[in-house]
Amino acid sequence: LVDFARALAEREIKMISTGGTFRTLQDAGLAVTEISTHTGFPEMMDGRVKTLHPKIHGGLLGRVRADGGIDAAVMDQHGIEPIDLLVCNLYPFAETVRNPSSTFADVIENIDIGGPAMVRSASKNFDRVACVVNPAAYDSLTREMAATGGQLTRERRFELARVAFAHIAAYDIAIRDFLGGISAEDLA
Repeated sequence: LVDFARALAEREIKMISTGGTFRTLQDAGLAVTEISTHTGFPEMMDGRVKTLHPKIHGGLLGRVRADGGIDAAVMDQHGIEPIDLLVCNLYPFAETVRNPSSTFADVIENIDIGGPAMVRSASKNFDRVACVVNPAAYDSLTREMAATGGQLTRERRFELARVAFAHIAAYDIAIRDFLGGISAEDLA
């Protein structure tokens, strides 16, 4: 992630991040804005609420172009900046389930809410936003951006969106499968 973030920084791409990733990027000497600074609203409920904010989802969903766009006026009115690239690694739900020392509460806390919502927002707007959910793609994207002056084609953004929606579907199926194996009596 740090190498990919360095490549983005070299392209003068502004980065916004949450908690642990923010600290990792900052410790690596990269310029990064903490999400609470960007939104003007603190993370709360032990990190459960941090990315569910109009400045995040509006930035991902906004239909804007260099010459305006459908949502440009409302985004300007509310101080929403477009977000062109989302890099999102979801909470490690499946890994938590596989860990024999994980409690039911641990598993529940590793159901990511904001991450899938951002991935859906970014992927829905693939015409303008690239969404990356697989760290294995970082190197190829770095090379592609270097070759194209930082731009990704509509076809590439569409392929990233397809991968992202499949990733979210698999994530939701893992949650369904885990919860399907729990009875109401097990919760007592």
